[in-house]
Amino acid sequence: MRLTTKGRYAVTAMLDLALHAEDGAVSLADIAERQAISISYLEQLFAKLRRRGLVVSVRGPGGGYRLSGAAADVSVASVIDAVDESVDATRCGGQGDCQEGVTCLTHYLWSDLSEQIHQFLTDISLGDLVARQEVRGIADRQNQQRDARRLSLIQS
Repeated sequence: MRLTTKGRYAVTAMLDLALHAEDGAVSLADIAERQAISISYLEQLFAKLRRRGLVVSVRGPGGGYRLSGAAADVSVASVIDAVDESVDATRCGGQGDCQEGVTCLTHYLWSDLSEQIHQFLTDISLGDLVARQEVRGIADRQNQQRDARRLSLIQS
C-alpha cells in the first residue's frame, strides 16, 4: 500500500489550514513555508479541494483559504479522495487483473485491506488531529521556525 506525495501533501496542507483556522484565511505561501511544499503544487491541490467543497477561497488583502466547515466534519479520507488519490493495497489498482489479466490468489485480501484503511481514514477527522497534543507541538515548532526566519530577514 502506498499513498503518493499528492495525498500526503493534501492532508498535510489541510491539517495546517485547520490548525491556523482561528487566524482567518491562510495563504498558500504560509502553508508552503511551514510545510516545505511548493506553492504551485499547493495551487493544484487546492483547486481540487475547492471543487470538492472542502475549502473556500478568500480574496483581497489577508486572503487565502479556509475550511468550508468545521475541522471535525472533514475526514482524512475525504481529503485524499478529493485529490483523486486512493489507498489501494492491491497491485492491480483494484481491477482484479493482477496475474496476467486474471485475479491473483491474494487479490481479495489486499482489496479488503484497502477498504479497512479507507474506513480507518474516514473515521479520523482534521479536528481529531488538531486536538492531538503531539500535532499541536509540531505546529508550534513550525510557527517558531517561521517567525525566526522572518525576524532574521528583517534584521539583515
